[in-house]
Amino acid sequence: MNLIVAVDKNWGIGRDNGLLAHVPGDMKYFKEHTLGKVAVMGRKTLESMPGGKGLPGRTNIVLTGNTEYEAENCTVVHSEDELFELIAQYAPNDVWLIGGASMYNRYFTLCDKLYVTRMDADLNADAFIFNLDEDPNYEVTCESEPQTENGITYRFLVYERR
Repeated sequence: MNLIVAVDKNWGIGRDNGLLAHVPGDMKYFKEHTLGKVAVMGRKTLESMPGGKGLPGRTNIVLTGNTEYEAENCTVVHSEDELFELIAQYAPNDVWLIGGASMYNRYFTLCDKLYVTRMDADLNADAFIFNLDEDPNYEVTCESEPQTENGITYRFLVYERR
């Protein structure tokens, strides 16, 4: 499984159940990597999307403890066992963990590659993930040149398990 996330300089990923910033280059990067693939997310991440619907052009899997929960364009699972049984049907490189914080923090150790957009700004987040730079099990294997959009400088990094 892969992970894809955009973080600020404090490893913040969101505020008020939304993204921290509108960065078109990051949205394009996300789409390029996940289109035609399997997007795994928690309920809050799904509900933060336009219309609260799954992403078009992807197989959307939502993990929630609410057994009554239903969502358009999604397969809803209610346990880790259900989740792992379902994603086992797909090639690991086709499965993308896309959020939110509790999903990232819980499952990042199951990911071989982590695609991180690092924004060089403090964006006043209220949701955070682990600091990969402090995890000895992962190393940066690819880093883009810095880019700037909407006043935010960012770069794409790929972390891989050592």
